[in-house]
Amino acid sequence: MEGTRGSSENRPSFMDPRPVPQALFEPRPLPRSDSFDNNGFQNPQIESNDSTRVSTPSGERDLEKYEDDEPPLKKDAHKHLTYMGYDINDPNRPKLGLRQRLHHFTWAWWTLIMSTGGLSLLIYVQPYQFPGLRQIGLVIYIITVILYALTISALLARFFLFPGDLKASICHEREGFFFPTFFLSTATLITSTYRYAIPENDVTLNWAVQVAFWSYVAVTLTLAVGQYSFVFRAHNLEVKTMMPTWILPIFPVMLSGTIAATIAETQPEAMSVAIVYTGLACQGLGMSVAFLMYAHMVVRLISFGLPSREHRAGLFMNVGPPAFTCLAFIGMSRGLPDGFDFDNNGVLDIHFVRQMALLGGVYLWGLSLWWWGVAILAVIQGRPKYFHLGWWASVFPNTGFTLATITLGNAINSKIVLDFGVFMTVCIFITYFFVLYHHIRAVIVQDIMYPGRDEDVVDH
Repeated sequence: MEGTRGSSENRPSFMDPRPVPQALFEPRPLPRSDSFDNNGFQNPQIESNDSTRVSTPSGERDLEKYEDDEPPLKKDAHKHLTYMGYDINDPNRPKLGLRQRLHHFTWAWWTLIMSTGGLSLLIYVQPYQFPGLRQIGLVIYIITVILYALTISALLARFFLFPGDLKASICHEREGFFFPTFFLSTATLITSTYRYAIPENDVTLNWAVQVAFWSYVAVTLTLAVGQYSFVFRAHNLEVKTMMPTWILPIFPVMLSGTIAATIAETQPEAMSVAIVYTGLACQGLGMSVAFLMYAHMVVRLISFGLPSREHRAGLFMNVGPPAFTCLAFIGMSRGLPDGFDFDNNGVLDIHFVRQMALLGGVYLWGLSLWWWGVAILAVIQGRPKYFHLGWWASVFPNTGFTLATITLGNAINSKIVLDFGVFMTVCIFITYFFVLYHHIRAVIVQDIMYPGRDEDVVDH
């Protein structure tokens, strides 16, 4: 062949003495992306004694559970929570739209409905009635029904817009304890409906009341067992972080006794006895668990001091269990038939039962008074600076305390006790409108329904 390619002179030879450039043998570094960062592959620190649990740092949202595009909460150099670079308590922090704010519409909103419904019950039992008072109570009852429907709608909107929020809210270390307030609001609605919307001696509606009672007992008993079982398994809670909200899961089934005390008197004789027995069992269960929680609460207060000033109003929750139990004991004893005789020998007749219920009620009323004093002094010593939905704890449990006082006054026929109950009622109404004003203001200025300002963050 001819030409350059076929020429033997131009072919390379392994025996060619010419030197080979050394650059061909020098190692060259592989190109690396400037955006590569090892920090992105570091595992987050997990503080947990159980390898199967994921711990959420105190004061921060669990981003794995709340999957959305919301910027995460962070902590500054002073360990204050910040959102988008602003302290969450800074009045100049960014304003959010309705959709973002619904993300923080928590179960604790039911405390508003509980408190409002309690006012209608207070009006109904006032010892000194005047023309138009029951009509005022009826108006408050209607407002309660409207608020109940609006709260359900807002929560459904939240769970529809943010599908992961339903499970996450119920399982959350703090917000989950407010889940039972939905059932407490339902109990308040059942009782006030019976007072204002159901005529006496209506057989058909009495049957509906019985269905509502037995259904409520079944659901709340399941809640009491299920939620505490979940808390025992899923959370590692310390006594130093205990709050009275730990009592809330047992509260709904305990109010079965209060419902029984309200409806038993107008039921057929056999059914009234069954309702009272069931109500007594539920009330005893609730009060017994409350006593267990009180022991932990006292240890927490003695060993670690009072809660943060922002959450001291929650101490009023401790007033509720003995107050509602006092109310239930006396009410259920009156709901039994006048001819009731437990063993048919005249020993445990209706008079003895009512006397024991009264004495037990007085005993428990004193415990409520003590917890009320502890709570009021704690709030006065460290008044909260920002509104929280926990403020409603100063209304609903104290409403039960007032109802118990009026019931005791009627039982012992004491004008002094009844007058004191009226005074307490006035204080409850003043407290209600005080908290309501700050609640409305907090919604308008976005002090609540805002990242880091609600019950969906861990804050003790």
